Amino acid sequence: MALAEGRLVKVSEALRMGDGERVVVRGWVYRFRDLGEKVFLVLRDSTGIIQVVVGGESAERARAADVEASVVVEGVVRSDPRAPGGKEISATSVTVVGPSKGFPIARDLSREFLLDVRHLWVRSRRMQAVLKIRHTVFGALHEYFRGRGYYEVQAPMFITAAVEGGATLFPTRYVDGSTVYLTQSSQFYLEALIFSLEKVYTVAPSFRAEKSRTRRHLTEFWHCEAEEAWATLDDIMRVEEELVWHVIDRVLESNQEELKLLGRDPRPLEACKPPFYRLTYDEALELLERKGFKVHWGDDLGADEERALVEEFDKPVFVHRYPVKAKAFYHKSDPKRPEVTLSADLLAPEGYGEIIGGGERIDSLDELLQKLRDFGLQPKDYEWYIDLRRYGSVPHSGFGLGIDRLVMWIAGLDHIVDAVAFPRTLRRVYP
Repeated sequence: MALAEGRLVKVSEALRMGDGERVVVRGWVYRFRDLGEKVFLVLRDSTGIIQVVVGGESAERARAADVEASVVVEGVVRSDPRAPGGKEISATSVTVVGPSKGFPIARDLSREFLLDVRHLWVRSRRMQAVLKIRHTVFGALHEYFRGRGYYEVQAPMFITAAVEGGATLFPTRYVDGSTVYLTQSSQFYLEALIFSLEKVYTVAPSFRAEKSRTRRHLTEFWHCEAEEAWATLDDIMRVEEELVWHVIDRVLESNQEELKLLGRDPRPLEACKPPFYRLTYDEALELLERKGFKVHWGDDLGADEERALVEEFDKPVFVHRYPVKAKAFYHKSDPKRPEVTLSADLLAPEGYGEIIGGGERIDSLDELLQKLRDFGLQPKDYEWYIDLRRYGSVPHSGFGLGIDRLVMWIAGLDHIVDAVAFPRTLRRVYP
């Protein structure tokens, strides 16, 4: 396609150009107005939106460019304070590349409808903003770990033993006829790899068939997990708070425009510099009791309890030393108080709740075997994992961060499905 005199640029570049410069811009019609002699298009691409004014013979061709039609526009940049971004293109030619008749997203903006047409809704400026923030979050996670001597590793998606619990496993038939499961977590494999690399992390999907219909649960979610040899609970909590702040700082640096579009006040995020607050499980129960909640000692904290807790804090808070029966079998018991574990959940403020779970892992063979028995699990199902305690075991700690929950909080979203391009929930696997 001939570009004539204009230089092919992105929308963001056109918005920075001086008056009188001739450009070619490619994108999709975000808004369309036909005023008779002139047609006004608002054109979008991956970098922004710009108004295009079309008159003369080109106006007739522009009338074929309905909402979401793909177009190539050539014209001259000029300033106009009424236009989005203060610039517009006075078009000399408009070519409709891909027509769009009757684009279905119009008045019905209900969550269920937008999930049904998610393949189209990802084009919206709102989803575009979330996806850009998500891009920054993923990049910042890798940047943090790689900059601090961690090795990125990969673990299998097919597993034979549960990490978090058998009730939430997705079973599938393997090629040899045996039953295997989609992974809930890469933790066990990361634990094996610390004996080689000492500090490791992975960013990968995890799958949990939880019968939860809350605003923060997905059946397929993105997981950032890390394990570190020789690390204590305090060590790993410091890593977690540094990591979360590093991600927030990168978003504040790179995504102010997207936060503004989403209506997200950045000030609560700016307040989240480490150190984060720390509460023992016992202290958390005392605080909740004062707020009218009755939690039996030994029970895990639910979403309502977490929401009530974080109301008291202006930045994330660690709740640590949960009772043994409230956490998975692999958590190490506190030697000073064996009925509690050296574990910690990191709860995000503003009502968002848990975004990270972690702590010290059992490094003693005898303690691991006893915990398996106490939890009613069969040691033969965890034989290779037990081997890690037989041959050169070391103290170690780790955690798993729910990236979608982190994005949900940072972007200020109401529901976790809005943090993912194509969410998978208890009731949804389409599109």
